[in-house]
Amino acid sequence: MYVTRKISDVDHRFFFFLIILSLSLLLLVSFSSLSLDPLPTLAPLRNLIYTHTLTVTTEEVELSDSNPRDVIPAEEMENQRRKKRGELVNSTIAVCLVGGARRFELTGPSIMEKILRVYPNADLFLNSPLDENSFKLRLLKDAPRLAWVRIFEPMPINETEPMIRVLTPMNSPNGIKGLLQYFNLVEGCITMIKAYQNENNFTYDWIVRTRVDGYWNDPLDPEYFIPGQYLVPPGSSYGGLNDRFGLGDLNTSTIALSRLSLIPDLDSAGLTRLNSESAFKAQLTTHRVPYVAKPLPFCIMTDRTYDFPPSNYGVPVAALSSSGPLNGAKCRPCTVACSGSCVAEVMGKLNRGWSWTEWENGTLELCDAHGEWEEGWEKIFDETAGEKLARARKRVGGSDSRTCVEEFEKMRRVTVKWEAPASEQICMLG
Repeated sequence: MYVTRKISDVDHRFFFFLIILSLSLLLLVSFSSLSLDPLPTLAPLRNLIYTHTLTVTTEEVELSDSNPRDVIPAEEMENQRRKKRGELVNSTIAVCLVGGARRFELTGPSIMEKILRVYPNADLFLNSPLDENSFKLRLLKDAPRLAWVRIFEPMPINETEPMIRVLTPMNSPNGIKGLLQYFNLVEGCITMIKAYQNENNFTYDWIVRTRVDGYWNDPLDPEYFIPGQYLVPPGSSYGGLNDRFGLGDLNTSTIALSRLSLIPDLDSAGLTRLNSESAFKAQLTTHRVPYVAKPLPFCIMTDRTYDFPPSNYGVPVAALSSSGPLNGAKCRPCTVACSGSCVAEVMGKLNRGWSWTEWENGTLELCDAHGEWEEGWEKIFDETAGEKLARARKRVGGSDSRTCVEEFEKMRRVTVKWEAPASEQICMLG
């Protein structure tokens, strides 16, 4: 009886000791692995402890006069930005502009101010189809460094069986042919850049690819240059990734910009019926290129009309006066038709994985873009863009053919590699 009781006491003590030991180990593992991937069986306990700790920390920060340890003071952040900008000044950077010059009198000066003059060491590459708006490209004569200007007459691209399998004509204004022309424009960037590197025996550290019809309302910040990752804007993803801007090092950019030549790889992976954005995402994922989306201060100036208010899969058109980073959303200068709670109602109905753009920060205003640009848009643009960009707009519209030719000739003289029709032909088309 005594022996039995003694053994029972030992069992209880041993059992109690095991419980305490197990709990201690659980707590130790949970606290020590907050920044690591926990074991699946420990996840609920870890999450409970982490949530409690985070809540307490937040409450303590709100009551304290001191800055939280994980928040970088504004002065230190500015010092880091200044240091990064200094590093970029000593880096080799290529900026490639692609697309037609339809509204370049509005977008070109913003690209000059917010990108090219921010990084005056960057070499500019232009890959643009010849049309009646190409005369506006002479605005680039004042770019700090003109490496290669290519203004070409578009040629048909034969559709191959892999192209037909991989791509879809749906939602492309010109079907698969339109996608191929766009892909060819983009891939022209990396072709030109690599040829320029080989001719001059060096390599670029960074490649920035943006569209000729992009309007920038803030500078391209040094924080967007992220080694080993390809940067894209959020939103306007259409089931893939926003392909209206890209920034990366030479390796990531080579994959991202090879829009035509990588179609056979997508075909080999069994991918079909991709639009531009989903094909772009597939390029990166199939070649294991890490990507990151960050808010970017630009929008795409559009002449196209869209239903208003947009439906589930509709396209919102931002007012140029919107103060926030528009991430490459469609935009135009307009009298604001929707702001505040109206924006919340409209955007809340849109499919987030389609033509959605950030609006919850309260900086988005919308145009009613169901018709042509409104009468008096010039005044709206000038007031929004400021005096300097307004002067550039007026100068392009008011110059004669002789001035156009002279400015193109000046641009040709300061460009390292010139591949374009005669200046007279470009100006006469306009």
